[in-house]
Amino acid sequence: MNIFKAGSAQVEITPKDSQFLFGYPHVERYSTGVHDPLLSSALYLSDGKTGVLFSANDIIFIPKDLAGRARQRIEEATGILSANIMITATHTHSGPITVDYLSNEADPVVPRADSEYVQFMEDRIVEAAMKAYRSAQPAEAGLAIGDATGVGTNRRDPDGPCDMDVPVLWVRSTSDGSNIALMLVCCMHPTVLHEDSTLISGDFPGLSRRYLQEKVVGQDCPVLHHTGPQGNLSPRHVTNGNTFDEAARLGEILGRAAEKAMDDVTFGFDLALSASREFIELIPKDFPPVGEAEATLQQAVDRLEHLRISGAASADVRTAECDWFGAEETLTLAKASADGRMDALRQAVMPAEIQILSVGSWRFVGWPGEVFVEYDLMVKAGAENTFVIALANGELQGYVVTPEAAAEGGYEASNGLFAPESGVLLVEKTLDLLKGN
Repeated sequence: MNIFKAGSAQVEITPKDSQFLFGYPHVERYSTGVHDPLLSSALYLSDGKTGVLFSANDIIFIPKDLAGRARQRIEEATGILSANIMITATHTHSGPITVDYLSNEADPVVPRADSEYVQFMEDRIVEAAMKAYRSAQPAEAGLAIGDATGVGTNRRDPDGPCDMDVPVLWVRSTSDGSNIALMLVCCMHPTVLHEDSTLISGDFPGLSRRYLQEKVVGQDCPVLHHTGPQGNLSPRHVTNGNTFDEAARLGEILGRAAEKAMDDVTFGFDLALSASREFIELIPKDFPPVGEAEATLQQAVDRLEHLRISGAASADVRTAECDWFGAEETLTLAKASADGRMDALRQAVMPAEIQILSVGSWRFVGWPGEVFVEYDLMVKAGAENTFVIALANGELQGYVVTPEAAAEGGYEASNGLFAPESGVLLVEKTLDLLKGN
């Protein structure tokens, strides 16, 4: 008798009014329309004893407090334990602002998050989860690994560390063979679209879903896109422009990678589920004195101007622009550190939650925030059939970078509250937790 069950749902979280599109500084970027809808997509799984739920959302960040409230509401309505619920953000930069980032405090065009939209999003996340739970039916599932080469690279060094593996979990009904859900993890920033675009969009993950629903699994089959550790990965070096055509092209590359992987899926319905988690305190980062941060900002401005005047390659100019943004944000954070406001902000995003949801022999690890891919690769090297999902159950007000990136400087290293040793701590604690699963 098959006791493995699954249910899924997708509901829109597209705002009903004009919203500030968050992800690029110094641009008063309010939405003027919708290119493709933003969705909250949920997948519920049960082995008869344990239930787990994945929620993937087309938004830049899931605030930690929102994730906590939504998980509690879902538990109260369904009985699924909060610890067994993972809520993630795809990290699209063409959706509404959902958190107040301290590093953007000095940017006069970035508003505070719209509390009405954030509440709407929370309600819809809960709604999708409840629909998924209520639609559960006997099911089978299988997983295979796709290759998303072509979707992007390491954004500071195109030949640098990257993870193009895309785990694809395919779930279907055992009664009629219909598709229940497709879930994938892709380690890449969804930043094809830039600040000149004012249409709401899921960027390439949303357009990958469109390809898969139109060509492969059907419109009624939710496609959950989780973003893996991508702090230093982006499409910057593979795009021919920051257009919807390019977002669709990269979305199709990812969609075809998932489609090809589905050919290798072997289904099973005797799949045990489990969940575990641990909370840890990350290591605070030391910020430079305000005067030093001001000097670094001026150096970044001078370098950017030099590259623009000299006709440097667009990718190099974009990297220098991001470094300017980062230097500006470091100055803001240095001031917050000097006047004591930093401690309260760190407390708001701590402790960091490491979550593991196991489906048969496959383990999905949830980490909060934007983490460099090297830490993902460390986990994969130490644990088979394990896939790290970033931006899960909260955010960290910036990046967790490597020691090498911290020494080099630049945007990512400038924009974070925690020291590089925090990434090593995440890896060590994750591998320890995996030993018990």
